[in-house]
Amino acid sequence: MATNLKIEDALLNEALRVSGFRTKRETVNEALREYVTKRRQREVLELEGQIDFDPADELTKQRKRT
Repeated sequence: MATNLKIEDALLNEALRVSGFRTKRETVNEALREYVTKRRQREVLELEGQIDFDPADELTKQRKRT
């Protein structure tokens, strides 16, 4: 999908420098992948304390056998 974006030159140049990628496209795509990954991780962390842990769970028993 072709998209025109107005990205700060200094920010993009710094991202290119630290990423080691050769193209703007590679740099932006990787930055978006990292952004999505971090957001998903944050969603998982928000579940902390909301899931009941049962130490007698069969899966827990199976893991201890190996």
